[in-house]
Amino acid sequence: MKQVNDAHETEYEVLPQITVSAPGRFHLIGEHSWFCKDKTLSMAVNLPVYVAVSVRDDSTLRFYFPQLNERKRANLSSLKFRREDRWANAIKAVIYGFTSGGFDVRGMNFTVYSDILPSAGFGITTAVKAGTAFAIRALFNLHCSDVQLLQVIERGNKLFLNTGNYLADNFAALYSKEETLILTDHSKATWDYIPFNFPDKVVLLTDARVPRISVWNEESVREPENILLLGELKEAKSNVYGGWIYNSNSTDINEVLSVVNEDVRRRLLCLIQEHQNVLQAVEGLQSAQFGIFARAVNRSHEIMRDLYDISCPEIDWILKRVNELEPNLEDAHNPVTCGRITGKGFGRCLYTIIRKTDVPEFQAKLKEYERIFGFHPSSYEVKPAAGVHLVD
Repeated sequence: MKQVNDAHETEYEVLPQITVSAPGRFHLIGEHSWFCKDKTLSMAVNLPVYVAVSVRDDSTLRFYFPQLNERKRANLSSLKFRREDRWANAIKAVIYGFTSGGFDVRGMNFTVYSDILPSAGFGITTAVKAGTAFAIRALFNLHCSDVQLLQVIERGNKLFLNTGNYLADNFAALYSKEETLILTDHSKATWDYIPFNFPDKVVLLTDARVPRISVWNEESVREPENILLLGELKEAKSNVYGGWIYNSNSTDINEVLSVVNEDVRRRLLCLIQEHQNVLQAVEGLQSAQFGIFARAVNRSHEIMRDLYDISCPEIDWILKRVNELEPNLEDAHNPVTCGRITGKGFGRCLYTIIRKTDVPEFQAKLKEYERIFGFHPSSYEVKPAAGVHLVD
């Protein structure tokens, strides 16, 4: 906090009036199927982003990110998206979300303080938005409920940034609790808390530093006709979470998906299998059976690699080394480790959940990875963290 306060005071010659902490985040399973109203399992993590704010006497908006040594400016009367403003656009979007919703605010000074940069893809940009929304509400003592705060962020995304609203991102940033995961049900726009109780395990979030090079456009799967095809395969099931599952009969699946080309068919098949992986991962978490959970995670990476085609050789290499940490490679039924690509895919990030005793060997494998591939990875030991909150 002293570093945050000092940075703000040095830049603006006043201490912040409000400082908020918002967590980083990654998705364990299900982040590529939200558009067909499926489910996403997410973890808010203790990689905090601090947003410090003070009120100005004019309508000017000033933004400062010490780790990037970048400063941006704007004005309340002429808020515009500017590509060169990069991270500051996230703050401007939230301000627009307030003003377009009828809330009165004034000029402000912002300091964003984060040791993890937005480019890493660990939910940092979402954390900036959640932290900004929470800080502005407290700064001006606005009569704005949590539901309205979520709407503020959604308006900023849709009307200012011209992007969609990914509920799992926002739910994880706003509502997470320590020692739990967030399970988003996109069909109901709701979330549940799922316990994460594996004290003998360590969660490592790794930026493999592989440049993202998209090999296909994910929007091609999200066409309305593909969503309708998946809808045909959904079946009501009262005894499963969310009340439905996908039809598992291969004949029925092949018949419904026969109208699309092979690439789309494989990716839709991946989404069908991914829904089952989410349900099985939740089963393992709720029963505290790591083997069930780990099998679902490992299967999820396999289909993201083989069917959805968003992994890369570098990330596959690291995860293969994780599999080699298993004490009995012949027994894949009850794994003690697991891992998966996470985020947008086509490179960059992965997570691994391993035994504490295996951490030194995993770190040694990352050094070997750097020698082989030439990318310098960053790895962070993380834990489930609380959502956005005020910091004294």
